[in-house]
Amino acid sequence: MSDAPLALSILDLVPVRTGQTSAQAITASLGLADAADRLGYRRYWFAEHHNMPAVASTTPPVLVAAAAARTSRIRLGSGGVMLPNHSPLVVAEQFAALEAIAPGRIDLGIGRAPGSDPVITQLLRQSGTTSDVERFPDNIRDILALSSPDGASLRFTSGQEYAVHATPAATASPELWLLGSSDYSAQLAASMGLPYVFANHFSGDGLERSLSLYRSQFRPAAEGDVPRTFLTANVVVGDTDADADALALPQLRMMARLRGGRPLTALETVEQAQAAEASDALAAPLASWAAERWFIGTADAVTERLRAVASRWEVDEVMISPVAAAHEADPMDAAPARLRTLERLAAAA
Repeated sequence: MSDAPLALSILDLVPVRTGQTSAQAITASLGLADAADRLGYRRYWFAEHHNMPAVASTTPPVLVAAAAARTSRIRLGSGGVMLPNHSPLVVAEQFAALEAIAPGRIDLGIGRAPGSDPVITQLLRQSGTTSDVERFPDNIRDILALSSPDGASLRFTSGQEYAVHATPAATASPELWLLGSSDYSAQLAASMGLPYVFANHFSGDGLERSLSLYRSQFRPAAEGDVPRTFLTANVVVGDTDADADALALPQLRMMARLRGGRPLTALETVEQAQAAEASDALAAPLASWAAERWFIGTADAVTERLRAVASRWEVDEVMISPVAAAHEADPMDAAPARLRTLERLAAAA
């Protein structure tokens, strides 16, 4: 096994299992954030998804604030805020306030996707022209300016200037990361001199091209800026390969539902998934795909694969999405299998 350091971070969608309330799911995830802080992980980010029975991470700023109250070292952020759903000023205000709550520990990851189905997207985007996807680059620039200590200024046709600050008397800004899985996001991050995250956990296609475009076209926004990037990965660690496969099955079945346009449900337990798979084989077509793109196995095997991926693509860190499911006997307000994944990877890395 290589002795090269492996920098790890965490992406959390706050999964909701069968019979679990959102309060219990959030409690379980906050327990993981506390553990990640103790175990030495670099970042803990919450995703933004809407109207999904198996996902409780609808409001990253709220979850970040809750995690900030329980942690002392780890960086916290969004993975990401889906900017077309929100007013840039509101996003800037939320994350400027978070920076004041946890100085030097806040990341603002921004994405362009809706994070839901077309109906919910329309409900989220009733805010008017600020939700125009075509204004995405301008809205990012607005957030950068508004959340800086200097703030921004508006100039009226009369020539009068109006100062705008996301929060008064700011001394620092959250660090902004651009998220994506396409040429567009990679090139935009490069043109703005921003750090970039490739969303490998749901779209592994185009990784090489996106990273190449980002690095070759990078233009520093300030002196000393260099390209910074990492990628995400779905990870399940088990006692054995068979144990890991069982823990991954509920999430694979959820992925099959998404891809097949089937009705979504809360995340099955391991036992529920095994019983259902025996009759409907829902996840069977994804087995080889997951074996290649997900990281499922024992701690040493998964760590070695993650280290190899980080080395091959020369990324600064790998952000894992711990997708191990629950057993029927597991407590509703905890996530033992996800916690074991974090503990064992931290020990192996």
